[in-house]
Amino acid sequence: MKYLSFEIVIEKEPEDEGYFAYSPTLPGCFSNGKSIEETKRNIREAIKQHIESLRAHGENIPQNNRIVHVEELTFGIPE
Repeated sequence: MKYLSFEIVIEKEPEDEGYFAYSPTLPGCFSNGKSIEETKRNIREAIKQHIESLRAHGENIPQNNRIVHVEELTFGIPE
């Protein structure tokens, strides 16, 4: 079995209480959910289906070796 890694980005939906997720490595692959955990489950399923579609059409599965780690940093700024 071969293992592939995909970066995902989860953002707060601007107009409702949910979250939006996508993978920069897989253009057009996105999902959403009401919580971060639900969104992570949903984007995992979306990526799985996206890979299945790529394979069914004989296309390469892209891998992004550029992004290594994404992290949020918080800074205190004097007012």
